[in-house]
Amino acid sequence: MSVMPTRVSVAHSLKRQARSSGAQRWSLSFRYGQLSRAVMMQFYAFLLSVRGQSDTFTTVLPGHTAPLGSWAGTPLVSGASQTGNSINLQGFTASQTGVAKAGDLLQFSGHTKVYMVTADANSSGTGTATLNIQPALLMSPANLESIVTSYVPFTVALASDNADLGVQAGPLYGLNIDMVEVY
Repeated sequence: MSVMPTRVSVAHSLKRQARSSGAQRWSLSFRYGQLSRAVMMQFYAFLLSVRGQSDTFTTVLPGHTAPLGSWAGTPLVSGASQTGNSINLQGFTASQTGVAKAGDLLQFSGHTKVYMVTADANSSGTGTATLNIQPALLMSPANLESIVTSYVPFTVALASDNADLGVQAGPLYGLNIDMVEVY
């Protein structure tokens, strides 16, 4: 889930006003049911090792190990000092449809922040493409910086200091892990 703090107020005339701070982070919730005791205790020991919200770790979203787009070629950042909600890339295979698809996750090799493509993109005849992304770039990636699109690692911390076990009927356990992105 994307968390984007917004201040909303409604006037007596019922006119709505909204302001976004521009901040964004990902909130992840993993739910595991029917785990054996041996598997559950491995998870639980790991949760204890990160000491509540104190330490960070990386995780990949299950089911999101590969992008939806082809990402054909070797795409790299095209130009330094880019800002905002779009990023220019070069190095795609020329004239390809669907090099990036809405919902693709990406990370620049020199950053830990994860971004999502918000509209499908095609490459030009010269192998360039402009991707619309959310959130806006936190910092400008370097010219020719590489991009991670498979097994995109989220740097996260636990959302709570509590590490709870859920014991179900019989020899099975359930576990819920709530995390927030940190960068």
